[in-house]
Amino acid sequence: MDKLTDEQGNFVLGALPYADTFLEPFMPADVLKLHYTAHHGGAVNTANKATGLIKKALETNNLEGVDYWSKKLSLHLSSHVLHTIFWTNISNKKTDPKGELLKRIEKDFGSFDKLKMLLLHHSKNVDGNGWGLLGFHPMSNRLVVLEVENHEKLTVWGIVPLMVIDVWEHAYYLKYKNKRADFVDELFNFLNWDNAAERLELALKISK
Repeated sequence: MDKLTDEQGNFVLGALPYADTFLEPFMPADVLKLHYTAHHGGAVNTANKATGLIKKALETNNLEGVDYWSKKLSLHLSSHVLHTIFWTNISNKKTDPKGELLKRIEKDFGSFDKLKMLLLHHSKNVDGNGWGLLGFHPMSNRLVVLEVENHEKLTVWGIVPLMVIDVWEHAYYLKYKNKRADFVDELFNFLNWDNAAERLELALKISK
């Protein structure tokens, strides 16, 4: 579903699934373009640089500096993954969970309203920069809501992201200033639950 690399295995910044103006007025075109090109694009470039330097270290049998670049790869490749999901997780029309996704939300959280309360809470309260995340954990066969610090911390091994909410300051500061909570509340109206349902369907197929 998510194209992260080209035919040579290099990380690539895929095309947005819509025009820069698609999310206006909630997300102005200039904010969307800056977020996509400078921040997501910057993560792609650094992930490629880190991969290349780790490969060079292995080829030369010189692991000096490899710890630093491995950490950089973890940060920026995770950014690439989450941003790629994020762009498909938002729409300009209202959607609601249904089908298997809704059944599992009700089983694991009690109701959609309770999931909303939990996901909003964690998205608003991430320490520093990061993400709110709804994911499917195949090993325990349940949905989980997480606070993800930066792009890679406080995650769960094996989690499959279904819905992600970007709360790095670059996502909202140009329009919402320091009012992260206002941004998150508004963003919830643009979440694409049909996309989350597709991601769950694919994760269930893969985990069988």
